[in-house]
Amino acid sequence: MQTALATPNGANNAAASAAAVARRAAAYIENRVAEEAEGPVTLEELARHCGVSPWHLQRQFKQALGVSPRQYDDALRMKQLKRGLKRGDGVAAATFEAGYGSSSRVYERAMTALGMTPASYAKGGKGASIFYAISACGLGKLLVAATERGLCRVELGTADRALLEDLTSEFPEAESIERDDAALGSYVTELLRRIDGAKPREDLPLDIQVTAFQRRVYEELLRIPTGETRSYAEIAEAIGQPSASRAVGNACATNPVALAIPCHRVLRNNGTLGGYAWGIERKQALISAERRAARRAG
Repeated sequence: MQTALATPNGANNAAASAAAVARRAAAYIENRVAEEAEGPVTLEELARHCGVSPWHLQRQFKQALGVSPRQYDDALRMKQLKRGLKRGDGVAAATFEAGYGSSSRVYERAMTALGMTPASYAKGGKGASIFYAISACGLGKLLVAATERGLCRVELGTADRALLEDLTSEFPEAESIERDDAALGSYVTELLRRIDGAKPREDLPLDIQVTAFQRRVYEELLRIPTGETRSYAEIAEAIGQPSASRAVGNACATNPVALAIPCHRVLRNNGTLGGYAWGIERKQALISAERRAARRAG
């Protein structure tokens, strides 16, 4: 009797087969969204199209792309919605084009994905009330901005005026952008602790615009223990997309909330620091401070 053994070639063939199924499923979802079909496509429908069981499809899709079919569909529809809103189609037309079945559903989703209602997003944040605080810190200046839902911007810089200009350019049509150091005091205190290398004491609520892929990356960054680092390749591997190192780097580079999402803990695959939106020297200082604090804590 012969016993079947797992071989490298067999493993490679299985991986290639899983990737092919994922690509076929992704193409089906993309066509559905392009045709303005009301969605999302069900897992059962997608499995029938690909000729596999729903369980296997879900597993293979997430293994290949790092997100579930539902998250992939949702991200495409939200992208379609954003494109229509920016084009000036109007909320009703953009909602229909993106395949959302009802305005209530799109508003519910948009509050999470856009950080504001579709009408506000279409107008550069019009209707949003933003409060900010600026504090001196060991790395220069820290700007913290938030809506009533949570942090929408955290930046490091050297001058109050430049930080405020960046904030207003990010939300050019906000209903108001007002300074309120007292209201944001607890957020500022927590972020200053993190600049000094301390472990997070509390979770910080966020109100940011992210894609499904960025969400997976940011969730993984939050799992990196204080005082440790990971490479772009390690993050890509952890989210189930080992070939997505470059995309992980892009997600880190576009992180809108420094420190709240610790993108400074990710290094190039060769161990060098890589880039950092707020300056490579600040990235090195943050890593060094966290390592010192971790050693002191034992």
